[in-house]
Amino acid sequence: MGGGISGLTAAYRLRLAAGADARITLFEPGDRLGGVLRTDLVGGQPMELGAEAFVQRRPEMPALLAELGLADRQRTTTGARPLIYSQGRLHPLPTGTVVGIPSSAAAMAGLVDEETVARIDAEPGRPLRWEPGSDPSVAELVADRFGEQTVARSVDPLLSGVYAGSSATIGLRAAAPSVAAALDRGATSLTDAVRQGMPPATGAPVFGALDGGYQLLIEELVRRSRLQWVHAAVTKLAPGWVVHDDTGARWHADAVILAIPAARLARLVEGLDVAGTAAAAARVVSASSAVVALAVPADTPFPQNSGVLVASGEPLRAKAITLSSRKWGGSSDVQLLRLSFGRFGDQVAATTSDDQFLSWAVEDLATVFGVAVEPVDMRVQRWIDAMPQYGPGHAALVADLRAGLPPTLGVAGSYLDGIGVPACIGAAGRAVTSVIEACQGPAAEVAR
Repeated sequence: MGGGISGLTAAYRLRLAAGADARITLFEPGDRLGGVLRTDLVGGQPMELGAEAFVQRRPEMPALLAELGLADRQRTTTGARPLIYSQGRLHPLPTGTVVGIPSSAAAMAGLVDEETVARIDAEPGRPLRWEPGSDPSVAELVADRFGEQTVARSVDPLLSGVYAGSSATIGLRAAAPSVAAALDRGATSLTDAVRQGMPPATGAPVFGALDGGYQLLIEELVRRSRLQWVHAAVTKLAPGWVVHDDTGARWHADAVILAIPAARLARLVEGLDVAGTAAAAARVVSASSAVVALAVPADTPFPQNSGVLVASGEPLRAKAITLSSRKWGGSSDVQLLRLSFGRFGDQVAATTSDDQFLSWAVEDLATVFGVAVEPVDMRVQRWIDAMPQYGPGHAALVADLRAGLPPTLGVAGSYLDGIGVPACIGAAGRAVTSVIEACQGPAAEVAR
């Protein structure tokens, strides 16, 4: 159930595991498959209106693309660096950080005041109280050790861009698991933990994408899985398994994978003997966001940077600006860019008109870059309740959710192990392994 990247990956893995004769039915009431992966033409060029890129150092996505024969369609960034808009000015994004948490005071010079720089510099000498296994919010820990300016001007811009939340709504173990692990191992300061937790400097691009867009991946997963797409929503799931859809039809299944948002999952399993799963799923909260994609004349004088992240408290409407043509390269008679709006707790994505979004986008671009932008094409894409918030203790919540599941009922989705595409691919594979083992025995483990 669910036709996003999680559901489509699960269908493909099920085909590999269950064989050519298995019947795989996918329920998705929408008019398209792909969930928050959506490729559209803007200014005549393919552009992502949802998830834009994937982290290349995680193995799931490159492995899946190789498996599907799409490895040669991968593309990487140009190496252009992002900026941070803070205190009405553009600053280079600090280096030597983990999700904006600095490993040295020097990294923050010019972005925060001298008092904050001195506080970061002195942090290794302050006593650190850390309980192994604990999971504070990122804001709680970083503000205590490095000050509020570090949170607002370095950490929040990154977490807002990724999660449509803030350091107050995201737990340390979700945002920076390597830092939490270093603290568990006995790091003597947050500075020490960040240094231990930084990924190796390989020089390789961090992000990848697909030439032609994620639509290529969606189409290949559908083709390989040979699924039957039912354009209906599931209204009831009864033991057995009997699936009721909103057309009145009933379907019988050996196993079910719920690749749907946590809130829908909580409602759907209420009638089953899985109270722990329903309660845990109901505790997951989500944010809404909107993407405004623009095509502008090719000679529009944007800087040679990949984009801008916006610090907390700035008088802008957008939380991030991606200069897509600078980030990914390519030649065209237009430049492409995206602006992201909406944060956890607000209703901007649901209540703002397309015309208002366009007006805000033009105003913010003028404020940030001093450029009068004249769009030649635009798209507005709203993602309502599509951005889960991985609050403190999220891993324990997910463990409770999974622990209550019957053997032939699996779960997948971005609310589980991470919001990125690789994490969704991994969670789908885990769900398939679980239900196939229950149906056929341990020898059938094939999901990656």
